[in-house]
Amino acid sequence: MIKKLKYIVFLILTFLISSTFITTSFATDTSTLSTYSPACILMETSSGKILYEKNSNQVRYPASTTKIMTAILVLENCKLTDISTVSRNAIHSIPPDYVMCNIKEGEELTIEQLLNVLLIPSANDAAVVLAEHVAGSVSKFSDLMNEKAKEIGCKNTHFVNPNGIHNKNHVSTAYDLALIGQYAMKNNTFRKIVKKTQYTLPATNKYSKTDRTFKTTNDLLIKNTSTAKSNYYYPNATGVKTGYTGEAGNCLVAAAKKDNMEVISVVLGADFTKEGLSEKFLDSIALLDYAFDHYAIEILQEKNSVLQEVEVSSATEETKNLKVLVKDNIETLIEKNASTETLNPEISIDKLKAPISSGIKIGTITYTIDGKSYSSDLIAGNDVLPSNTLSLLLHIGLIIVTLYLLFTLLKPKKNSKSRGHSSKNSKTCKHKKSRKASGKHLYTLINNFE
Repeated sequence: MIKKLKYIVFLILTFLISSTFITTSFATDTSTLSTYSPACILMETSSGKILYEKNSNQVRYPASTTKIMTAILVLENCKLTDISTVSRNAIHSIPPDYVMCNIKEGEELTIEQLLNVLLIPSANDAAVVLAEHVAGSVSKFSDLMNEKAKEIGCKNTHFVNPNGIHNKNHVSTAYDLALIGQYAMKNNTFRKIVKKTQYTLPATNKYSKTDRTFKTTNDLLIKNTSTAKSNYYYPNATGVKTGYTGEAGNCLVAAAKKDNMEVISVVLGADFTKEGLSEKFLDSIALLDYAFDHYAIEILQEKNSVLQEVEVSSATEETKNLKVLVKDNIETLIEKNASTETLNPEISIDKLKAPISSGIKIGTITYTIDGKSYSSDLIAGNDVLPSNTLSLLLHIGLIIVTLYLLFTLLKPKKNSKSRGHSSKNSKTCKHKKSRKASGKHLYTLINNFE
């Protein structure tokens, strides 16, 4: 019986100790998700949290998803109104069967026009024009691409051209492309372009017609209409970029937003099903659906909400109670059936002393979930005025010191004893007179001071 009790106690203690070190986690089971593609990943964009992955760090060919990085560098180094002139190399360096947008040597196009044909129909010639405009040559532009990839956090990416034309040394991974896509979607111009379903180049100095109209290669964006048909339309899709070469297979970096949550999926090396359906779109839809079915963005603290009230010493009675506000929304990605009620934030408030101005930073609040921190500054919700008690005491003290100094300065000094009697009497009279006069003068000074 005693051994059994000892065993039970041991189990209880073991449970209590182990539960103490459990980190807050909102991970969900991914066993129900199945994908065709050999490599893919699903990421929530605001936090960078990985929701699903399969061979996500496997080095593969990225094909035209490369153009996401090209667009990033162009947007960060050029104005949309800048003019670029099409070089001979831009046209003649593109192998047969690769997409081009029928631009002409010597044609002048704006950066904005070139970005549209780069990202919507995936024009390879436009990529070379942009690369030469930014860096002077494709090789120098590729160096910039690799530098930017490292800056973003990519670990297994190496670019040798701006368009994804096959080269055995031109490689990336699903994870790295998710980072690149996440970064690009922070740019509003990029977001607007990759959501378009078609674009028409205007007439230029070398081409007088306006018949160069191009449709998007991303079927997630195409609705079924009388003039267009898609088996893969996804209402919440927001972009991003397709890719294909014989060596890379079908690739797609896709993004979608629902409510206040946006996710990015990457599919590499996809093929077609036995029924002839595109695996890159089927996998992308499955990944995006999985994210929205299982996860949501939860607001832990709302912007300008009152966290608590604290009493500030040396403040007036009317303003001593300071409202502590949360400066920004604190949001986190959680599993839909999970609860945030047990989350305890770390709150740090500065040592407070009046006066305090409304809106200034007075501390921080931080939640830690799955090893990631979510925080906001804490700010003063109202003005706190200093108490006038100390000021009044200082004022009274100043008056007392001033009076003392006046009395001290105006008090007559005692005269030394005179040798002669008459002289003594004379000085005594003068002294009395002087004291009398001094008294009147002091009285007048005191009255004037008051």
